Amino acid sequence: MSWQHPVREKLEAGETVLGVTITTPSIEAAALVATLGFDFLWVEMEHSPVTLETLRAIVLATRALPAAVFARVPAIELWTAKRVMDQGVTGVIFPFASSELRARTLAEACRYPPLGKRGSGAGLAMTTWPGDGDYYDSADENMMTIAVIEEAQAVENIEAIARTKGVDVLFIGTSDLSFSLGLRGRQREPLLEEAIAKIVTAAKKHGKFLGRPAGSPELVEQYREQGFQFFQSQTELGLLRLGAKALGLKEIPAKALY
Repeated sequence: MSWQHPVREKLEAGETVLGVTITTPSIEAAALVATLGFDFLWVEMEHSPVTLETLRAIVLATRALPAAVFARVPAIELWTAKRVMDQGVTGVIFPFASSELRARTLAEACRYPPLGKRGSGAGLAMTTWPGDGDYYDSADENMMTIAVIEEAQAVENIEAIARTKGVDVLFIGTSDLSFSLGLRGRQREPLLEEAIAKIVTAAKKHGKFLGRPAGSPELVEQYREQGFQFFQSQTELGLLRLGAKALGLKEIPAKALY
């Protein structure tokens, strides 16, 4: 039997998947959290100093561990996607997927011709890809593509984005979406909830999985009832903070040290 992406399998079975966000170039931290029960690592390359070299090292360090490695690229371009896939990730997260054209671009970036426009040069990825048989066929079938919906424009175009073939997950970046709607990042605002509901409706209509940030089990359960299955959890630094708090320690704000 050929390899099937375990994250996709869980989503198709109606289960929840939870990812930990990697924001620092620590291979040890990434390798550790890959053993803690998370379904995937969300390696943050839009808002962090993580480089391609670090990403490759994370792929190598976690190749036999349970969590899949996904990378969020800084922009929707063929070359940004190609460079992380060629390091061996099994999923790509694309920011600001705000139009049908961008949705098509991200979907095509993750597949080889004639299905897409990915360039061939995945020598490194072939050595760490978990699938068997032909890499190109396995990658085309299994590469997870996550489109982040985080602009008011994306909400306006959500029907066209949601029906784009090759997009697996519509992930709502609730903070950026709030800013785009003029809410300055505030949550639980009627305007934001209305936008989220519109995205949820379009995703369900066109058979896309739904994702959003969720930093606690309570939030996961709450959003799960709304149809969300794909969750971005704490960062590795956030887990460190939670561990210190569990020990009864009191955090000192960094600004208090200056």
